[in-house]
Amino acid sequence: MTATDRNVRWKLIRYAMLGGDLVSLQAGLVLAMTARYEGSVDRMNTPGLVAGMALAVFLFPLASAGLRLHQGRYAVGTAEEVKSLGAAVGLTALAILGVVALSGTPRLMPLSVPVIGAVLSFVMMIGFRLAIRSQREGAIRPRTGQRTLVFGAGIAGEQLIRSMLADPASPYLPVGLLDDDPRKRHLRIRGVRMMGGRERISAAAAATEAETVVVAIPSADSALVRDLSQRANDAGLSVKVLPRVTDLLSRRVGIRDVRDINVADLLGRRQIDTNLTEIAHYLRGKRVLVTGAGGSIGAELCRQIDQFGPGELMMLDRDESALHALQLTMFGEAKLHEPQAILADIRDAEALERLFAARRPEVVFHAAALKHVNMLEQYPDEGWKTNVLGTRNVLAAATSVGVTHFINVSTDKAADPQNVLGRTKRMAERLTATYAQHNSGRFLSVRFGNVLGSRGSVLETFAAQIARGGPVTITHPDVTRYFMTIPEAVQLVIQAGAIGRNGEALVLDMGQPVRIGDVAAHLIGLEGRHIPIHVTGLRPGEKLHEDLFGTGEQDSRPMHPMISHVPVPPLEHPAVDRLDRTYRFADITLEDPQDPGVPTAPQPRVARAAAEDQLGRTGRVAL
Repeated sequence: MTATDRNVRWKLIRYAMLGGDLVSLQAGLVLAMTARYEGSVDRMNTPGLVAGMALAVFLFPLASAGLRLHQGRYAVGTAEEVKSLGAAVGLTALAILGVVALSGTPRLMPLSVPVIGAVLSFVMMIGFRLAIRSQREGAIRPRTGQRTLVFGAGIAGEQLIRSMLADPASPYLPVGLLDDDPRKRHLRIRGVRMMGGRERISAAAAATEAETVVVAIPSADSALVRDLSQRANDAGLSVKVLPRVTDLLSRRVGIRDVRDINVADLLGRRQIDTNLTEIAHYLRGKRVLVTGAGGSIGAELCRQIDQFGPGELMMLDRDESALHALQLTMFGEAKLHEPQAILADIRDAEALERLFAARRPEVVFHAAALKHVNMLEQYPDEGWKTNVLGTRNVLAAATSVGVTHFINVSTDKAADPQNVLGRTKRMAERLTATYAQHNSGRFLSVRFGNVLGSRGSVLETFAAQIARGGPVTITHPDVTRYFMTIPEAVQLVIQAGAIGRNGEALVLDMGQPVRIGDVAAHLIGLEGRHIPIHVTGLRPGEKLHEDLFGTGEQDSRPMHPMISHVPVPPLEHPAVDRLDRTYRFADITLEDPQDPGVPTAPQPRVARAAAEDQLGRTGRVAL
């Protein structure tokens, strides 16, 4: 069919619909007049009825043209078309009513006839359109595809079912609807009937021969997704999900949004109400520096900060390959020759001082750290040099140029620390609080737990073990950890920079801790083959359960529902100056009475007298 033929066909259809509406108007007037006189033709003012019908034929097309009702503005049978149709019929009825009221005695027809006739004709027009829409939808309704149960009868579920049924090539054929809300027990959406709550998944699958269940709740938390996934697996169904609310934004849900479930859905589907305006205020147009930019958190920080239009984004890392990879993901090419990428080590205090003096950043996100618990237990001095002395170097350089914001990325292991990583990160928190006392800017720390998908994370380890065919190793069947996705953690880090108060640590709400054994089981379930799990036992420095808050820290959330504010005791400046280059908690620790158990100045016992003597004479110790 040529374009001309399609245009002619479209016009014929629209004229036919206009003709049908005019017939409905005249039929409505005839029925109203007949009902008014109880079928007695002799009592009717037939010339008046004919005049009213002629007025309708003249006035309705004018109203329709003004509203573009028959010019293709609205899809047939939609709510928008029904509203416009009601307006056109109402305007026509009012005009006829006015003419009848002014016609004198005898009137063309009783005043009730135009009103009742308009209602009757409007009902006929709607019925005509619904019949057309039903015929069209039936013609395109898919006959094949995976038989699918949809869990969630909200707006997203309704849009998803409509999208599935509106595409003849849809890979999914909805055969049942599930929802835990008892008020929706008798609901039907486009003929797809409600079959009960989550406890009915197995029975619904058997009754409909379904192959797949789609969780059509973008705001579903990890606990719900895990439970539905387990029930669906028990029923022999594959599980798919919709994107998060933050990913969908305001667009409609469709079949292209349906995707396979992943471990982030099972462990970290969290929704965040981020105040973008507040974030943009302290980042837009500013010179922002991110240390550890090549790491998982640092890289995502750079990507998200770049969206807020900083005046300059400086990405610092000691790993040139990581900087290369980051720029490829951000810009599609590695611009290593440009000053945006900075190759430097935070252990080099002099290099940092020169860099900060030359580039003068205004906002600093300090994400550089050594983070592997077992490695740092073996090489504690390396953790001390990077996590403590490196942090002090960055803090000193930031102080020298008067940054407005300094956000130190910490870890939940800093709460009541029991290993090298926890102790060094707790020291980094206290150093940040110490420098906060002597700066006009805002210096604070942000503490959160394990991040899904970060390099070297337990998920990466499990994935590698599963790829080899197993076994998957866990330290203890009851060990638990907190989890969060990288984008969500970074959003809260940026938000924390906007609302955090000087010197405190902000603790991100990680939801409920998850058993590592369950994580392994879920990953193996996604793989779809049997892989054994071996228990190796807890290693030195590992906790059975992590804590987000240390002893004496209170969960106070004055600014944001997912961010807690806890005070951090600063160090005395003499202790800061005496920090040695080695981690020797076993030899000697100078305890801080404000924070028992956390060392402020680990030093070799033999050097302590000389250090104290030098401190008394000069006020600081050369490192």
